Amino acid sequence: MAEAIQLRSVTKAYQRAGESLRVLDELDLTMAGGTFYALMGPSGSGKTTLLNLVGGLDHADSGAVLVGDVDLTRLDGGELAAWRAGNVGFVFQGFNLLPVLTARENVELPLQLTPLSRRQRRAQAERALQLVGLGDRMDHKPRELSGGQEQRVAIARAIATDPQVILADEPTGDLDRTTADAVLQLLQRLNRELGKTILMVTHDPQAAGYADKIIHLDKGKLGRIETNPGRG
Repeated sequence: MAEAIQLRSVTKAYQRAGESLRVLDELDLTMAGGTFYALMGPSGSGKTTLLNLVGGLDHADSGAVLVGDVDLTRLDGGELAAWRAGNVGFVFQGFNLLPVLTARENVELPLQLTPLSRRQRRAQAERALQLVGLGDRMDHKPRELSGGQEQRVAIARAIATDPQVILADEPTGDLDRTTADAVLQLLQRLNRELGKTILMVTHDPQAAGYADKIIHLDKGKLGRIETNPGRG
Protein backbone atom coordinates (compact mmCIF):
# COMPACT_ATOMS: atom_id res chain seq x y z
CA MET A 1 0.00 0.00 0.00
CA ALA A 2 1.17 3.53 -0.73
CA GLU A 3 1.91 5.84 2.13
CA ALA A 4 -1.27 7.81 2.80
CA ILE A 5 -0.19 9.86 5.83
CA GLN A 6 3.27 10.93 6.94
CA LEU A 7 4.35 13.06 9.87
CA ARG A 8 8.00 14.12 9.74
CA SER A 9 9.57 15.58 12.90
CA VAL A 10 6.24 17.18 13.82
CA THR A 11 6.17 19.41 16.88
CA LYS A 12 3.08 21.14 18.28
CA ALA A 13 2.84 23.20 21.46
CA TYR A 14 0.09 25.26 23.09
CA GLN A 15 0.35 28.20 25.46
CA ARG A 16 -1.41 27.64 28.79
CA ALA A 17 -1.15 29.84 31.85
CA GLY A 18 1.88 31.54 30.37
CA GLU A 19 3.72 28.27 29.79
CA SER A 20 4.40 26.36 26.59
CA LEU A 21 2.97 22.84 26.66
CA ARG A 22 4.51 20.59 24.00
CA VAL A 23 1.82 18.16 22.90
CA LEU A 24 3.69 16.50 20.02
CA ASP A 25 7.47 16.24 20.24
CA GLU A 26 9.30 15.73 16.92
CA LEU A 27 6.92 12.93 16.00
CA ASP A 28 7.72 10.68 13.04
CA LEU A 29 4.92 8.43 11.84
CA THR A 30 3.98 6.80 8.53
CA MET A 31 0.58 5.23 7.84
CA ALA A 32 -0.23 3.12 4.79
CA GLY A 33 -3.18 3.81 2.56
CA GLY A 34 -6.25 1.60 2.82
CA THR A 35 -5.51 0.66 6.44
CA PHE A 36 -7.66 1.01 9.56
CA TYR A 37 -5.60 2.51 12.40
CA ALA A 38 -6.58 2.96 16.05
CA LEU A 39 -4.72 5.68 17.93
CA MET A 40 -4.45 5.07 21.67
CA GLY A 41 -2.74 6.66 24.66
CA PRO A 42 -3.47 8.35 27.98
CA SER A 43 -5.25 11.71 28.15
CA GLY A 44 -2.90 14.47 27.10
CA SER A 45 -0.74 12.21 24.94
CA GLY A 46 -1.51 14.20 21.76
CA LYS A 47 -4.03 11.93 20.06
CA THR A 48 -6.63 14.54 19.14
CA THR A 49 -3.91 17.05 18.25
CA LEU A 50 -2.45 14.54 15.81
CA LEU A 51 -5.89 13.94 14.33
CA ASN A 52 -6.47 17.68 13.90
CA LEU A 53 -3.11 18.12 12.16
CA VAL A 54 -3.82 15.28 9.72
CA GLY A 55 -7.26 16.74 9.04
CA GLY A 56 -5.92 20.24 8.40
CA LEU A 57 -7.81 21.68 11.37
CA ASP A 58 -4.59 22.85 13.03
CA HIS A 59 -1.04 23.71 11.95
CA ALA A 60 2.17 22.09 13.17
CA ASP A 61 4.74 24.41 14.71
CA SER A 62 7.50 22.59 12.84
CA GLY A 63 7.94 19.53 10.67
CA ALA A 64 5.81 18.30 7.78
CA VAL A 65 2.35 16.71 7.64
CA LEU A 66 1.72 14.95 4.33
CA VAL A 67 -1.55 13.38 3.25
CA GLY A 68 -0.96 11.72 -0.09
CA ASP A 69 1.44 14.05 -1.87
CA VAL A 70 0.14 17.23 -0.22
CA ASP A 71 2.15 18.88 2.57
CA LEU A 72 -0.52 20.52 4.73
CA THR A 73 2.03 22.72 6.48
CA ARG A 74 2.52 24.60 3.20
CA LEU A 75 -1.18 25.49 2.78
CA ASP A 76 -2.84 28.64 4.10
CA GLY A 77 -6.30 28.73 5.70
CA GLY A 78 -8.28 28.98 2.47
CA GLU A 79 -6.23 26.30 0.77
CA LEU A 80 -6.66 23.99 3.76
CA ALA A 81 -10.45 24.47 3.71
CA ALA A 82 -10.58 23.61 0.02
CA TRP A 83 -8.36 20.57 0.56
CA ARG A 84 -10.47 19.30 3.49
CA ALA A 85 -13.66 19.56 1.45
CA GLY A 86 -12.55 16.91 -1.00
CA ASN A 87 -10.02 14.77 0.80
CA VAL A 88 -11.00 14.01 4.38
CA GLY A 89 -14.14 13.12 6.32
CA PHE A 90 -14.60 13.69 10.05
CA VAL A 91 -16.59 11.65 12.59
CA PHE A 92 -16.87 13.03 16.13
CA GLN A 93 -18.00 11.59 19.45
CA GLY A 94 -20.87 14.07 19.74
CA PHE A 95 -22.25 13.49 16.21
CA ASN A 96 -22.34 17.29 15.51
CA LEU A 97 -25.58 17.11 13.55
CA LEU A 98 -27.72 20.21 13.07
CA PRO A 99 -31.03 19.51 14.87
CA VAL A 100 -33.17 21.55 12.47
CA LEU A 101 -32.04 19.58 9.42
CA THR A 102 -33.07 16.12 8.25
CA ALA A 103 -30.56 13.31 7.93
CA ARG A 104 -30.31 13.96 4.19
CA GLU A 105 -29.79 17.69 4.70
CA ASN A 106 -27.08 17.06 7.30
CA VAL A 107 -25.25 14.74 4.93
CA GLU A 108 -25.54 17.31 2.12
CA LEU A 109 -23.71 19.99 4.14
CA PRO A 110 -20.12 19.18 3.07
CA LEU A 111 -21.32 18.87 -0.51
CA GLN A 112 -22.25 22.57 -0.47
CA LEU A 113 -18.53 23.26 -0.92
CA THR A 114 -18.38 21.24 -4.15
CA PRO A 115 -19.47 22.25 -7.68
CA LEU A 116 -22.26 19.65 -7.65
CA SER A 117 -25.76 20.79 -8.55
CA ARG A 118 -28.58 20.61 -6.00
CA ARG A 119 -29.92 17.44 -7.64
CA GLN A 120 -26.46 15.85 -7.63
CA ARG A 121 -25.90 16.76 -3.97
CA ARG A 122 -29.22 15.20 -3.01
CA ALA A 123 -28.46 12.00 -4.95
CA GLN A 124 -24.99 11.70 -3.42
CA ALA A 125 -26.33 12.25 0.10
CA GLU A 126 -28.96 9.57 -0.47
CA ARG A 127 -26.32 7.12 -1.70
CA ALA A 128 -24.24 7.73 1.43
CA LEU A 129 -27.25 7.16 3.69
CA GLN A 130 -28.13 3.98 1.83
CA LEU A 131 -24.57 2.78 2.32
CA VAL A 132 -24.80 3.19 6.11
CA GLY A 133 -28.18 1.48 6.26
CA LEU A 134 -30.40 4.54 6.74
CA GLY A 135 -32.26 4.65 3.47
CA ASP A 136 -35.54 4.67 5.40
CA ARG A 137 -34.52 7.50 7.76
CA MET A 138 -33.47 10.19 5.28
CA ASP A 139 -36.25 12.62 6.20
CA HIS A 140 -35.90 12.16 9.97
CA LYS A 141 -34.33 14.85 12.12
CA PRO A 142 -31.72 13.97 14.76
CA ARG A 143 -34.24 13.99 17.64
CA GLU A 144 -36.16 11.27 15.80
CA LEU A 145 -33.12 8.99 15.60
CA SER A 146 -31.32 6.78 18.11
CA GLY A 147 -27.74 7.54 19.10
CA GLY A 148 -26.44 4.81 16.81
CA GLN A 149 -28.50 6.14 13.91
CA GLU A 150 -27.19 9.66 14.55
CA GLN A 151 -23.62 8.38 14.37
CA ARG A 152 -24.44 6.58 11.13
CA VAL A 153 -25.70 9.88 9.72
CA ALA A 154 -22.42 11.46 10.83
CA ILE A 155 -20.49 8.70 9.04
CA ALA A 156 -22.62 9.19 5.92
CA ARG A 157 -21.78 12.90 6.06
CA ALA A 158 -18.07 12.02 6.40
CA ILE A 159 -18.10 9.85 3.27
CA ALA A 160 -20.46 11.97 1.16
CA THR A 161 -17.59 13.63 -0.72
CA ASP A 162 -15.89 10.22 -1.22
CA PRO A 163 -12.71 11.13 0.69
CA GLN A 164 -9.86 8.66 0.90
CA VAL A 165 -9.19 9.43 4.57
CA ILE A 166 -11.71 9.22 7.43
CA LEU A 167 -10.73 10.67 10.82
CA ALA A 168 -12.79 9.53 13.81
CA ASP A 169 -12.39 11.03 17.31
CA GLU A 170 -13.87 8.67 19.93
CA PRO A 171 -16.77 7.83 17.55
CA THR A 172 -18.33 5.31 19.95
CA GLY A 173 -17.71 7.17 23.21
CA ASP A 174 -21.39 8.05 23.73
CA LEU A 175 -22.80 4.70 22.60
CA ASP A 176 -23.67 1.46 24.38
CA ARG A 177 -21.60 -1.63 23.55
CA THR A 178 -24.01 -3.18 21.05
CA THR A 179 -24.54 0.09 19.18
CA ALA A 180 -20.81 0.87 19.31
CA ASP A 181 -19.98 -2.50 17.76
CA ALA A 182 -22.43 -1.85 14.93
CA VAL A 183 -20.80 1.53 14.21
CA LEU A 184 -17.32 -0.01 14.33
CA GLN A 185 -18.39 -2.77 11.96
CA LEU A 186 -19.54 -0.07 9.56
CA LEU A 187 -16.18 1.71 9.74
CA GLN A 188 -14.44 -1.62 9.20
CA ARG A 189 -16.59 -2.26 6.12
CA LEU A 190 -15.76 1.18 4.69
CA ASN A 191 -12.10 0.27 5.08
CA ARG A 192 -12.25 -3.25 3.69
CA GLU A 193 -14.78 -2.81 0.92
CA LEU A 194 -14.12 0.78 -0.20
CA GLY A 195 -10.43 1.02 0.69
CA LYS A 196 -10.80 4.03 2.96
CA THR A 197 -7.86 4.92 5.19
CA ILE A 198 -9.24 5.32 8.71
CA LEU A 199 -7.52 6.88 11.72
CA MET A 200 -9.60 6.50 14.89
CA VAL A 201 -8.80 7.92 18.31
CA THR A 202 -10.14 5.70 21.08
CA HIS A 203 -9.62 4.83 24.74
CA ASP A 204 -11.55 1.58 24.31
CA PRO A 205 -9.48 -1.58 23.68
CA GLN A 206 -12.56 -3.31 22.27
CA ALA A 207 -13.00 -0.52 19.73
CA ALA A 208 -9.31 -0.71 18.85
CA GLY A 209 -9.85 -4.41 18.17
CA TYR A 210 -11.61 -3.50 14.92
CA ALA A 211 -8.51 -1.80 13.51
CA ASP A 212 -5.71 -3.37 11.48
CA LYS A 213 -3.01 -1.61 13.48
CA ILE A 214 -2.88 0.12 16.86
CA ILE A 215 -0.63 3.15 17.32
CA HIS A 216 0.32 4.09 20.88
CA LEU A 217 1.21 7.66 21.83
CA ASP A 218 2.64 8.79 25.15
CA LYS A 219 3.50 12.38 26.07
CA GLY A 220 3.68 13.44 22.46
CA LYS A 221 6.02 10.68 21.37
CA LEU A 222 5.41 7.54 19.35
CA GLY A 223 5.27 4.31 21.32
CA ARG A 224 4.78 0.88 19.83
CA ILE A 225 2.70 0.08 16.75
CA GLU A 226 0.89 -3.24 17.00
CA THR A 227 -0.56 -5.34 14.22
CA ASN A 228 -3.94 -6.42 15.48
CA PRO A 229 -4.23 -10.24 15.37
CA GLY A 230 -7.99 -10.27 15.99
CA ARG A 231 -9.19 -7.48 13.71
CA GLY A 232 -12.79 -7.40 14.99
